[in-house]
Amino acid sequence: MQLVVARIGRAHGIKGEVTVEVRTDEPELRLAPGAVLATDPAAAGPLTIETGRVHSGRLLLRFAGVRDRTAAEALRNTLLIADVDPEERPEEPDEFYDHQLIDLDVVLADGTEIGRITEISHLPSQDLFVVERPDGSEVMIPFVEEIVGDIDLDEQRAVITPPPGLIDDRAVIASSRAEEGSDASPSAGDTEASPEDGR
Repeated sequence: MQLVVARIGRAHGIKGEVTVEVRTDEPELRLAPGAVLATDPAAAGPLTIETGRVHSGRLLLRFAGVRDRTAAEALRNTLLIADVDPEERPEEPDEFYDHQLIDLDVVLADGTEIGRITEISHLPSQDLFVVERPDGSEVMIPFVEEIVGDIDLDEQRAVITPPPGLIDDRAVIASSRAEEGSDASPSAGDTEASPEDGR
């Protein structure tokens, strides 16, 4: 499957380097020299990464055939897209790519159906599951060990133990949704989600 792993920003210097907005938790893998990436718009690519370095906290890339500032600036706002094996897993056993969690059934330990994960929201403090209930409403489930007890990709389900009020307190749900800012997209990249320690 294809996932967006970065967006090209401004040209940097005069030798064809560009800044990139990274949209993957594994830039050392997805954006390594030699990587060949599809693009959106397609006419801009494919692009082969020639060099990469970090400068003032930003990742800078140079692509094969892009030798000057004019050519680099022409790539601005282009999305970089990597082919990813749908079965691929992050190295850590308790981490998951967003696309692996989307559409999982969310159930209680006794099997009671809560809903289906439709989105993963990555907030500074923690990751959240956006879960669509059978009645069409949404509930936000913090992806923390105390609540999400088990992720079973084979059974396509997430087993949760929610605290009182989490599932049915619509006011809390609406507040959390507004707080999110909602610029994360489950198909926007191969960001990893992992249960936090309740911070």
